[in-house]
Amino acid sequence: MPEQEQNTPEPRTEADGAAMAPDTAARPVITIMHASVGSGHKAAANAVAQAIDRMRGTCGVPADVEVEVIDILDFGRIKFDGNKTAASFTGATRPIYDIAWRYTLTGRVLWGGGTGWSRVMFPAFNEYIESKRPLAVIATHITAANVAVGARMITGFEYPIVCIPTDYEIEGWWPHKETDLFCVATEYMAETLRPRLVEESRIAITGIPVRGGFESPSDRSEDRRRFGIPEDKTVVLVMAGASLPQPYVRFRAAIEQTLPFLRRFENMHFVFLPGRDREYAERLRRIFEAMKLENVMVMDYVEDMASLMTASDVAILKSGGLAVTECLCARLPMILLGRSYGQEKANTTMLTGFGACMHATTARELITTLNRIHGHPETLKALLVNAEALRCPHAAEDIVEQTMGLVGTPRPRERHFAEFYWGGKPAHTR
Repeated sequence: MPEQEQNTPEPRTEADGAAMAPDTAARPVITIMHASVGSGHKAAANAVAQAIDRMRGTCGVPADVEVEVIDILDFGRIKFDGNKTAASFTGATRPIYDIAWRYTLTGRVLWGGGTGWSRVMFPAFNEYIESKRPLAVIATHITAANVAVGARMITGFEYPIVCIPTDYEIEGWWPHKETDLFCVATEYMAETLRPRLVEESRIAITGIPVRGGFESPSDRSEDRRRFGIPEDKTVVLVMAGASLPQPYVRFRAAIEQTLPFLRRFENMHFVFLPGRDREYAERLRRIFEAMKLENVMVMDYVEDMASLMTASDVAILKSGGLAVTECLCARLPMILLGRSYGQEKANTTMLTGFGACMHATTARELITTLNRIHGHPETLKALLVNAEALRCPHAAEDIVEQTMGLVGTPRPRERHFAEFYWGGKPAHTR
């Protein structure tokens, strides 16, 4: 439904007809947008922001650039908690979410982008764009990307929009026709975009951005001493927490079923990471003390996860996009635990298809997998070899460089209230 079709819109004007110009003394701005729906989108946004800081004065990044990382939900007319909303799909409603994620706008009828949502829900962001006039907008969540597209159409200010899906498949609601560059993790994802009529010039295979620290080798023995973990054991990280406990309820339940069996793994040392959930950390400590388990420990929130991961031998975790990507970058073999839904199912399918991880659906399967590793630790080497093709520790820098290559190159734009279009035959069925 086109509002009007036109070339690149002219900037808005004051009442006297003079074009509004940005303050020439203002520092250039790059806006990085996420949505507080889980922790991965924000983590990816912060990783790109850190890369921009490291690249100041190089690769087209202005030395005086101002980097703003914003949560698009803070600009909504109606305020709601994205994390709580996402957590509502972690229980019995998970299959509903799975169906919505896997089958909405993934066929031939596709979503292009438009102004409708921005006009109704996010006028505050339109004002933000008028005030800041960013050099570029980088989005790690579909809501942020769509609002950025709408604001560009409404305000008429030109800036490239770069979209970074933070999982290993692409949702149907990304604004396909209005995104200037998709930075994706794999060729598999690029094959999803091509039938959606996204040109090759608007696709870059960069990997998913992760925080700094994974690109350089570290002293494994020194890191183990620093974290207080044994040097002569196979160290197993149990990644059982993040910023929210709700997504980990089923994961933790499965892990707790394995606790009585851990003492049999004499050559392994289990490090439990409950994230910021102090109550769960104390609960684990009480359980371990009562069971008199000697090959386990609990660590409170760890800032230097890169060093801890590179010092470990294998991780047990959920198949969240950022978590598995950090394991890939740390060369840390993975055991994915539990049934996965939506984007996490896509992550599990991709990683197991590459032979880059093991997958255990139940606690009993996890014990069987640990038995295999305990008796044959060399099996972890095969996972590392297979995972190397997916390892992209410099993804954030590559994304920044690709983004700066788009700055200052305007494209013809059209304005739509809402645009659906007909694509090609999907490369992948879900």
